[in-house]
Amino acid sequence: MPKPESWRLDAASYPVHLDLQTRFQDMDINGHLNNVAFAALFESGRVLLNREIRPWEERPANERTMVAAVEINYLGEGNFPDPVEIATGIGRLGTSSWTIVQAMFQNGRCIATCDTVVVCRTDDAAKPLRAEMVRELEAKLARAG
Repeated sequence: MPKPESWRLDAASYPVHLDLQTRFQDMDINGHLNNVAFAALFESGRVLLNREIRPWEERPANERTMVAAVEINYLGEGNFPDPVEIATGIGRLGTSSWTIVQAMFQNGRCIATCDTVVVCRTDDAAKPLRAEMVRELEAKLARAG
């Protein structure tokens, strides 16, 4: 896996931020945050972003979104009991999907990045994103520099 671009390692590049407390149960046998903990922490950041972009009550009844792929790049060890900051934004917009880009910071350093592809389906088929959805996603774009 290639090293992330330098802008991905800067929390200021992301529009949505969430501070989370690590838990004792998040540790592996070596005393570091385990890979399942990383995935769960990133998931919490994605949920926050999704709730800011499209309130659930405004969603058409026949529209569903689902995670199609998740890629986590582990850059450093995380430790309990130190909290983490999850920085989240939109990295790419497609016709019927988008990529959520994230970074996890602990004690001022980036310890992981995550890219998640989300697909939008309407009536059980991929359909182009609604214009209002595109506008909401564009407002949350992650920005280099």
